[in-house]
Amino acid sequence: MNILDAVNFLDMHTANKTEGLPDEIFYFISRTTPMVNVDLLIKDENGRTMLSWRDDKYAGGGWHIPGGIIRYKETLHSRLLKVAQKEVGRDVSFEEKPIAINEIILPELENRAHFISFLYKCYLPSSFEIDNKGKTEHEAGFLKWHDKCPDDLIAVHNIYREYI
Repeated sequence: MNILDAVNFLDMHTANKTEGLPDEIFYFISRTTPMVNVDLLIKDENGRTMLSWRDDKYAGGGWHIPGGIIRYKETLHSRLLKVAQKEVGRDVSFEEKPIAINEIILPELENRAHFISFLYKCYLPSSFEIDNKGKTEHEAGFLKWHDKCPDDLIAVHNIYREYI
């Protein structure tokens, strides 16, 4: 198979690129180009930060700032709102401009090893009640308000310690 045939084959298997890609194609792309993502620094009026527990082969176990990778032809703000809905269960208000832009390179990984990350300051009222849907504290996706940065923040998010 020549390269053009391979590209045509991939196009046939990624009909709706705006919804995301099949894992195998996504991981191939993540081995060949940086991923662009948004991270949501969600604060309340008391200065607490909402973090989510994460435990996977890419980041390991620990607290992290909710975030997501931009889809094809999707805006940063649109992804930010989708991440809030998916990970928190509701819309958040946010500042229009990111408060930080970071390049993250993880030389020890093959897949998902290079990111350009846009950190946005977001807001929820302290009256917002987290619905963890029966998840326990160290289960992926468990949400919790934090008064200070936890010691067990995932390593890749150490760049955000000053904001938490």
